[in-house]
Amino acid sequence: MPSIQQPNLACPKRAIWGWALYDWANSAFSTTVMAVFFPILYKQYWSQGIDVNVSTFRLGMGNALASLIVAAMAPILGAVADRSGRRKGLLITFTYLGVLMTACMALVPREHGFIALLIYGCGVVGFSGSIVFYDALLPQVAPPQRIDQVSSLGYALGYLGGGLLLAFNVIMTIAPGKFGLADATQAVKVAFFTVALWWGLFALITFAWVPSEPRGLRLPLGRQIAMGWQKVKGTLKKVRQLKVLFTFLLAYWCYIDGVDTIVRMAVDYGMSIGFDRNDLIAALLITQFIGFPSALLFGQLGKHWGVRRAIYLALAIYMAVTLWGAFMSRPIEFYLLAAVIGLVQGGIQALSRSYYARLIPREQCTEFYGFYNMLGKFAAIIGPVLMGLTGLLTKRLLLPAAPTAEQIHATGLLATRLSIVSVLVLFIAGGLLFYFVDETKGKQELARIDQPSA
Repeated sequence: MPSIQQPNLACPKRAIWGWALYDWANSAFSTTVMAVFFPILYKQYWSQGIDVNVSTFRLGMGNALASLIVAAMAPILGAVADRSGRRKGLLITFTYLGVLMTACMALVPREHGFIALLIYGCGVVGFSGSIVFYDALLPQVAPPQRIDQVSSLGYALGYLGGGLLLAFNVIMTIAPGKFGLADATQAVKVAFFTVALWWGLFALITFAWVPSEPRGLRLPLGRQIAMGWQKVKGTLKKVRQLKVLFTFLLAYWCYIDGVDTIVRMAVDYGMSIGFDRNDLIAALLITQFIGFPSALLFGQLGKHWGVRRAIYLALAIYMAVTLWGAFMSRPIEFYLLAAVIGLVQGGIQALSRSYYARLIPREQCTEFYGFYNMLGKFAAIIGPVLMGLTGLLTKRLLLPAAPTAEQIHATGLLATRLSIVSVLVLFIAGGLLFYFVDETKGKQELARIDQPSA
């Protein structure tokens, strides 16, 4: 079956900016909802009176289940998109699933914490599913020699756009009366609506400026899914033959777990060790605005210093941050850690995405990015669950049979701190596996695999 041809970009700069602006649009969800306000509202509103380690475990399981759904769907949907030319159409579908669910979060009353977690999970499915197709459009819009810089541009705009909306929402929660709102809780719910509007409206620029690829097979959806599954099995066989690519995916699986876990669980962790939520929000704003120029600089660092070295630098910093985070006791330390994370977070994500593009066949980019995102989402399953289980098991093992209130508090605090240490293992494993990834050998393997079909 002939592959779908890449579209002829009449205006490549417009396509690049249209693609990058989707990061500006959807980062509102990852910052305002995932990183900040949903964990706060879930812990203080929907889980009021519940042990902090239990609520952390539940939030981790909610994130994990949503990620599992996306991980299971991503490769098959990617195969369908590659064969049918529906990358952009599926991007639109998952985008507005996420937009709708984000708006619905604001309508859940206090006594329905499970419903809130379910709607949040569906929003994560929409957000994470859209990224599969967004990432797959990168090789379509970016010239090979500029792919690192274009990928970094997307993350940089994401940090700036997500940070600007988060800053507005923070002001709204600090002074709700000035916006005609009753209290901070109502302001947070309104913030969910602002995210839905921001994401849904700015995404229209992407849909208008990024051209659609030519349509492929026009078959019933069920038949396309069945054919997509067969294609996935073929791609999995090819991935196993591409040893360098396979090793990179394993490395990425490990280290991106740590990155995603810190993003999703940082506020929950800070609240569990007693920090004020305003301090935590301010720290995340620091991450966003430092992340904007830093993502661009990392793109240049990868170009002049080497992508591998830049990724290793980011991993070393993340390991130091994880250890420091386990022992911090003052809000100023959380600010400093947030600033350091902002220096490398966008860089490691952007360079990993563009490095992967060098190792995969362009005509199957959506399918291969489906695997890429699948591993990323499976990693997001392991990290939050690992933190939650470490905290719960530590507390059960160390707590005496008839504990005093002081013992309960001290043991719970220790369990929470040990939970963040567990993330360190994933950065170490990812770094060790990445050592064995050789881009030159990877391209040679890809050429040998593709040669019989030439």
